[in-house]
Amino acid sequence: MSSSHSVLKKPRRKSSQEGSLAERAYQLILDQILRGTLPLGAIVSRRRIAEQFDMSFIPVTAALQRLERDGLLESRPRAGTRVKIPTAEEVQGRFDIREALECQSARLCAERSTFQEHLDLKRSAEQMDILNARAASDDEDRELMFAVQRHHNDLHTKIAIYARSEALRAAIENTHVLVFNWLFNTAVKHNPLPEGFHRQLIDAIVSGDPEMAEAAMRAHVRIGVKNVLNAVSPESSTRWRERR
Repeated sequence: MSSSHSVLKKPRRKSSQEGSLAERAYQLILDQILRGTLPLGAIVSRRRIAEQFDMSFIPVTAALQRLERDGLLESRPRAGTRVKIPTAEEVQGRFDIREALECQSARLCAERSTFQEHLDLKRSAEQMDILNARAASDDEDRELMFAVQRHHNDLHTKIAIYARSEALRAAIENTHVLVFNWLFNTAVKHNPLPEGFHRQLIDAIVSGDPEMAEAAMRAHVRIGVKNVLNAVSPESSTRWRERR
């Protein structure tokens, strides 16, 4: 057998530039989803995204495939790609996962966080409640709503970090429970919350009582489930138009 037949052609390796562009495209598209610029069910055009970000199709395609693996996008033959509209079962499942992970995060944070971390959590909770009160009076301000959701995500990330369990923090990140909570809240626009809602959660956590912290987190996670289901379910019956 000649050497030309005995040597297999090696696949082309992805360059570091392609990888960094794909990561940038991923973050930019995710940002549009979380801002509500690309709402649930919105068609995501590879060509439009490439033109918008001044990129080739290669990194954009990689980013869209990654977002689809994450469960944020869905594709169908002859219909294209869109922001995924979850079923009621999928929404409930996401909340179940979040509840399990964040309740344990709250327990461990109550046991392991320091006094200085308690102060940091209290400051974040107070700011969160201020932002929520502002959003309640103006739920059409997209930048304000984005700030609310980003701050909420940061607060829950801090709780996971102060729980001092890298495995648990990684599980929260890898399952995208906070990303999906952000997405669902964006779909609802604004979830009316009791006054001082986040401060009450943090007060329970910094009390040092794991049982109290878990109970408070469970109530915190469950409060918006019905509103999300009501916001999502009417759209789940919409059909994609096939491309002509």
